[in-house]
Amino acid sequence: MFPWDTLADVTALARSHPEGIVDLSVGTPVDEVAQVIRDALAAASSAPGYPTTAGTPALRASAAAALQRRYGATALADDAVLPVIGTKELIAWLPTLLGLASDDLVVVPELAYPTYEVGARLAETSCVRADSLTQLGPQSPALLYLNSPSNPTGKVLGVDHLRKVVGWARDRGVLVASDECYLGLGWDAEPISVLHPSVCDGDHTGLLAIHSLSKSSSLAGYRAGFVAGDPSVVAELLAVRKHAGMMMPMPVQAAMVAALDDDDHEREQRARYERRRAMLLPALQSAGLTVDHSEAGLYIWATRGEPCRDTVNWLAQRGILVAPGEFYGPAGVQHVRVALTATDERIAAAAQRLTA
Repeated sequence: MFPWDTLADVTALARSHPEGIVDLSVGTPVDEVAQVIRDALAAASSAPGYPTTAGTPALRASAAAALQRRYGATALADDAVLPVIGTKELIAWLPTLLGLASDDLVVVPELAYPTYEVGARLAETSCVRADSLTQLGPQSPALLYLNSPSNPTGKVLGVDHLRKVVGWARDRGVLVASDECYLGLGWDAEPISVLHPSVCDGDHTGLLAIHSLSKSSSLAGYRAGFVAGDPSVVAELLAVRKHAGMMMPMPVQAAMVAALDDDDHEREQRARYERRRAMLLPALQSAGLTVDHSEAGLYIWATRGEPCRDTVNWLAQRGILVAPGEFYGPAGVQHVRVALTATDERIAAAAQRLTA
């Protein structure tokens, strides 16, 4: 069963609240797409021909420029960037696209977005959860995932940790895929890309950074993302994706250029999430929940020191729907993930119910 289907009963309970449900479970963006992006989409809507899998030169250049301008990444050539049809798609198929097999090993964080493991299963590779290199012992994986800021915990990995992982991986020929979808949403800590020179010394060999516009630009409905890093790995992904017909629609590519070139709307969206976090986090704490990590990103990782399904039910009685931590791995059995992706009015309603 799809994990979210198991929330049917508590969803019904939350919906029964006299003032309506506050859905803080899935993390779906709710804010309007910026007009500059919508205008670009409309202007490119007459696109009768097939798009290229590699993306337009304008899109690749805008993605590379945005990584350097917004996050301080070392300069990237256009052939080191590849658009993807939403980063979930890329993550789900990355081990398969790379040609990994049953004797290969994929490493995912102990608490992780489920699609990392799903991708390993689709490729029929082995998969292990580990947050430290010592946990791996003599094993030498083919692919190692990082996720900072983390989904679900909001934990940020520091420069020293990232440098150690990158050095260890290069010594062993391990590909590092860093999921950086929440990189621009640092609150109590400053997230950093693996493509930043302080991490990789300006060398992107063996590194992939995965970026989504779903959160930074509210483009979840556009399926707009890209991967950047080692040009040789990007070229390999491009070659396979051409054969598989993995092409981003031309109007979406044009919309991505507008989103990546315009920092104003991205800063406005960040401010919305910061405002909602400032309302919700202290309300959860005042209701007796302990907040762990949650230094960055779109989620608050909280616990009442009890099985996570009990906390999910307790919140549903107050009309608030959240995700049980067990969705993200065995280490999450006493936590819940609370999303900031609701309107200001709904976030305020949740805070009021928690503090009443």
